[in-house]
Amino acid sequence: MVVHTRRNLTDESPKRAAESDAEFFERIAGPFWDQVRDVINAWWSHLPDQAQPGLRSRLLDRNSDTNVFSALWELYLHEMLLGSGCAVEIEQRIGTRGKSPDFLVTRDGEQFVVEAIWTAQRLRDTVSNPLPPQLADAIDGVLSPNFFVSYKVDRSGSATPPQKRLKAELTQWLASLDPDEVATEYERKVPLPKYTWQEAGWCLTFEAIPRSPGKRGNPASRTIGIHPAITLDDESNRVLDAVKRKGGKYGDLARPFIVAVGHAAVFPEDEDTETALYGTSVEYAHAGAPSSGRMLDGYWTATYDHFHSRVSGVLIVDNPAPWTWTKNVPVLWQSPDPESLPAPVLPPWATARLVEIQVERGPAVCPIHTALGLPEHWPTGDAFPRRRSKPS
Repeated sequence: MVVHTRRNLTDESPKRAAESDAEFFERIAGPFWDQVRDVINAWWSHLPDQAQPGLRSRLLDRNSDTNVFSALWELYLHEMLLGSGCAVEIEQRIGTRGKSPDFLVTRDGEQFVVEAIWTAQRLRDTVSNPLPPQLADAIDGVLSPNFFVSYKVDRSGSATPPQKRLKAELTQWLASLDPDEVATEYERKVPLPKYTWQEAGWCLTFEAIPRSPGKRGNPASRTIGIHPAITLDDESNRVLDAVKRKGGKYGDLARPFIVAVGHAAVFPEDEDTETALYGTSVEYAHAGAPSSGRMLDGYWTATYDHFHSRVSGVLIVDNPAPWTWTKNVPVLWQSPDPESLPAPVLPPWATARLVEIQVERGPAVCPIHTALGLPEHWPTGDAFPRRRSKPS
């Protein structure tokens, strides 16, 4: 048994809005994605037999993208630990609360515990007039070799409308426009052409944006070039909340304990992680002489909970996914609490530690791709190769 079976796949188009991540990984064709599926299969086969069914089920879960990416995160961590010379046991019952953390790791005769959590930045619930994924896919399915479109939802209907007329009218409108003429007019401050579509209580306004000459004629390219501005969740507390959730779950483990956070974010910032773990950096003025300090609001610097010393380190990888596995460097943020057991530092991990009020950083000893057993530039090739339409 494997996770992804070999089939004659032919659909090379990008992920659709209405498509789950599990469906996408199963459907997408091309050598780039064959490499991804082959490595997932290989890494999954390195798991203990008893752990394979549960992780496979999560990797193929069409109802939860979170399940898919949290399973990929655990698969990546397991392989990285193995490639760093560790022996790994999965879900062993240890600790004073009798629970089973993800990985009990042994290296050079010493044991430590790694608990994985994957967290993703989300859109706020207050986003108004969202475009249903079926409509987004319909718009992206319009053949538009010369234009991108932007859209604005002026009015939302109570149900998703049929898309046939929308696609036909957009196709006819875009085909009636000359991209060079529109570009020339736009340089003269003439507004971009607009088109309003209404059906079943919906009203959308589109603008036609000329593609640059070198980007025209690719039928595989998406038609939507600009989505409306969106509002994202506050980033500052996501790492802190994730570590709090896992840090107090197992009681006293009598071993160094690392919480490994797969940090999926639109714009990940080290400053947010630094604040979450070590406290907010502030400037003080004393008798006219400014000085720096930290507020007592970080995971390890808060004064109200000494149990946080049980976490020896927080390992963070920004936006972990198959296409970033060999690129994004894991960073181990080390506990400054003197009561914490020292966290081991594996060769592919960079480090960050708090010295007085400053964060000192250290580089990884070896590149992450070495520990994963992959080439530096993996996967090779293009995820979505450019395809030109055949001449008529």
